[in-house]
Amino acid sequence: MPEGASTTPWAARVEVLDEIDSTSSEAMRRAIAGETGPLWLRANAQTHGRGRSGRTWASPRGNFYATLLLAPQCTPATVHQLSLLAGIAVHDSIGSAGVAPPGLRLKWPNDVLIDGAKVAGVLAESIGGQGGALLALLGIGINLFSAPAKSGQATTHLAAHGINLEPEATLQTLDAAVSRWLAVWDRGNGFATIRGAWLERTGPEGENLAINAGGGRVEGRFAGLDADGSLLLRDGEGRARRFTFGDVTVVSGRSGA
Repeated sequence: MPEGASTTPWAARVEVLDEIDSTSSEAMRRAIAGETGPLWLRANAQTHGRGRSGRTWASPRGNFYATLLLAPQCTPATVHQLSLLAGIAVHDSIGSAGVAPPGLRLKWPNDVLIDGAKVAGVLAESIGGQGGALLALLGIGINLFSAPAKSGQATTHLAAHGINLEPEATLQTLDAAVSRWLAVWDRGNGFATIRGAWLERTGPEGENLAINAGGGRVEGRFAGLDADGSLLLRDGEGRARRFTFGDVTVVSGRSGA
C-alpha cells in the first residue's frame, strides 16, 4: 500500500511504497489497468528491481528507486527519445544537488557515471494503454548511500562524493529536471536540443568505446549521435557504424563502467 500521495509542481502525482517487487513492474501493471499518469512511483526498497537488458538492479534501503509513468503524446517513432531525456534529467538533478562532482557524465544511452563508475541508470519502456494511448515508463535508480557491486562494472554512490541526498529530496530535484526537459522536448519537436544537451554531458568525440549489441563486441571511436539519437562509432577502417541498442563500455582512460 502507498505510504503517501502528493503532487509535484507540474501536477505529476507521487506515490511512495515501502517495498515493492519493482517500481517499473508496478508502473506497467498500473498502465495495463488504465493509469495514464503523470505518476511517480517511488519505493524505499525493491525485492526484484529491474535494469536494462533484463538485469537485476540491487535495491537496498537508502538508495533511490522510482518510475515515472506518463502519456508523452508523441508518435511511436519518437518515444525512444525519452531515454536520452531521462539520462539528462538524472545528470542535471545530481549536479543541482550541490557542487557537481568531477567526472560527472553520461554514457550512452542513459547511464550516469562519476569518474568512470556508474552511479545511476535508467530503464525506459513503452506500452500501448487502454484506448490505444501510448504510455512511457521511465524507471530510475540512483545510488545515494551505497553502491551494490556489479559484475564487470565499477560503481559508486553520491555520498562518497560529498552529496548527501535523501530519496524524497532526490525526487524533488529529479522531477524538476524531468519537467523542464519534457517542455524542451515538446513531444519530439525539440529533440535536436535534447540531442545537443546529451552530447554536452558525455565524453569527447573520438573516445574509445566498445559496444555489445547482441552480435559480439565492436570497438570504435565515439562519433556522436545521429539525428534520432542512435550511437555512432567509427571503426578501424573509418566507417561510421550506427547502433540503436547495446551495452557500451568506455575503454579509454579509466574504464569498467
